[in-house]
Amino acid sequence: MRNAFADEVTKLGMVDPRLVLLSGDIGNKLFDRFKAAQPERFFNCGVAEQNMTGVATGLAMNGLRPFTYTIAPFCTTRCLEQIRTDVAYHEAPVTIVAVGAGLAYAGLGPTHHACEDIAFLRAIPNMVVLAPGDAWELRAAVRAVLAQDRPAYIRLGKKGEPLVHGGPLPDFQIGKAITVVEGLDVCLLSTGNMLPEAVAAASLLRQKGVATRVVSFHTVKPLDTACLREAFTRFSLVATVEEHSLIGGFGSAVAEWVSDHLAGGARLIRFGAPDQFFKKSGEHEYARRELGLTAEHIAERLVRAISQPAA
Repeated sequence: MRNAFADEVTKLGMVDPRLVLLSGDIGNKLFDRFKAAQPERFFNCGVAEQNMTGVATGLAMNGLRPFTYTIAPFCTTRCLEQIRTDVAYHEAPVTIVAVGAGLAYAGLGPTHHACEDIAFLRAIPNMVVLAPGDAWELRAAVRAVLAQDRPAYIRLGKKGEPLVHGGPLPDFQIGKAITVVEGLDVCLLSTGNMLPEAVAAASLLRQKGVATRVVSFHTVKPLDTACLREAFTRFSLVATVEEHSLIGGFGSAVAEWVSDHLAGGARLIRFGAPDQFFKKSGEHEYARRELGLTAEHIAERLVRAISQPAA
């Protein structure tokens, strides 16, 4: 996803002179094309993410459209106060782009994991929270935030994620989920870089005779409530899938909406990381296996849920 972001922001920067890119001392080679095309609109802010966020706010309040970019915990947890008080309070159109969200940097340990960022950011007023499912969704999301006039957070994986969509998404809208696979038995609501796993889980379920709908919730805030209402009315079993803590993330947002707006309806199962730091040594796929976030784990648990209905 990060390569797609660099390419898309470079293309947009060539046609929109408001676009400014700020980096937290990473992505120097990644943004070579951007720097060559518009060197006066690229700023390496160093390992000073709080300051980078404040600078971006000042730029935004003077008519520019800044994108900040660094590793997920460093542009969220480290500078949460600046995001809340500088960016969101002033409704400054800053776009915070986080690379390596979830467990994408699993091998670097808990300091580089980001399984709480959705919870942090969606609780802040005025913030739009986006978690694209593949590079095509990411490209569309970058264009969509540039077309609006409010703060936004874009949560990326790392690199090499499979493409789910076959090409550009001209009808992409913030707050409008995308149905990727149709099915009548079970509905999987996925956000972020878990979308390929959700699609693979649907394929495994189909082999077991369970027709599974897969929906990409590339926007966590605002939620597509019309899609949620239809899913919880039509299906008896709905599952949320995310690479984020079960506390405060996408699944929590869905559960909150269901609690507030629906009586009865489908059973909800949430897939996500437990309320603990992942301290084992291993890379991304190992972490997913350990936490039950693979297509196989998802399919197996849903098959059990279908055979053992809730009391």
